[in-house]
Amino acid sequence: MINRLPIALTLGDPAGIGPELAAAAWRELRSTNQIFFWIGPASLIEGGVPVNRISAPAEADSVFAHALPVIDMPCHAPVVPGKPDPLNAVTTVASIELAVQFALSGEAGGVVTNPIAKHVLAQAGFPYPGHTEFLAALCRVPGREVMMLASPELKVVPVTIHVSLRHALDSLTSERIETVTRLTNAALKRDFGIASPRLAMAGLNPHAGEHGMMGTEEQTIIMPAVERLRSLGVNVSDPMPPDTMFSATARPHYDAAICMYHDQALIPLKTLDMAQGVNITLGLPIVRTSPDHGTAFDIASSVTSTAGRASASSLLAAIRIAIEMSQHRLGAKK
Repeated sequence: MINRLPIALTLGDPAGIGPELAAAAWRELRSTNQIFFWIGPASLIEGGVPVNRISAPAEADSVFAHALPVIDMPCHAPVVPGKPDPLNAVTTVASIELAVQFALSGEAGGVVTNPIAKHVLAQAGFPYPGHTEFLAALCRVPGREVMMLASPELKVVPVTIHVSLRHALDSLTSERIETVTRLTNAALKRDFGIASPRLAMAGLNPHAGEHGMMGTEEQTIIMPAVERLRSLGVNVSDPMPPDTMFSATARPHYDAAICMYHDQALIPLKTLDMAQGVNITLGLPIVRTSPDHGTAFDIASSVTSTAGRASASSLLAAIRIAIEMSQHRLGAKK
């Protein structure tokens, strides 16, 4: 049984590589059952690939083989590749809101978000630090959002996300570690079909504190969370030295790594396989993934240009993982 609910792909920043990647992804997937529709200005795609304007997600299936299904959402200002305009932030945000609405209503199997420019949205008064927090608010589960970065080589989950390193260290608590780990454990079962997830817990300090010689957070903050998690049946390791836990010999022994702060998680994943990296938001009632790169204004070009240099590898991976997660949530077999 194949889940035929289409995936909603958002606009992202229209001046970035999102439109170009949407067109490239359709070219790659048009002869498959990996169906998605794009929410954004049809004019940014037309001329590069065939476009079919649709009014509802259910129409995507019948047109996908011969045209990119688009729910047309025009921008407020002219779009110039590489030159973002805060006037178009309202369309970027509206695209995300509509995609989430479709996923919550069961019309879409999940949401894949094209990259946004946080500073551009901030100029327009957007009050959230990024996609992750905004999606949690739209789904009415603020504070439950958990960011996973996944690639074929590694899955990582940072306990603290879009805050300064100093703030991350100050805000690290046993309770937050426990919450993030429990949500990760549940998601690996529900969304990835892993019956008994194995979780690796990263230490915070060099050598995981070296028994308190190089820091005590492992003993005072991390281990209490580990012990509580184990009492709940979660298979999680003691705090591991962060400088060795991502090695080729260590990675096969766990399904995901719980990391204490943003860069501790993202540096190893992006070093290993940035092209296939996917950003996944756990803890939501909907499936949400995103390519693990930014807007790339410096290489953005129009869909009709022959000079496009953007790779669709990460977006394709995000669409495929979103479909896989949606299938697992519906209890369908691939």
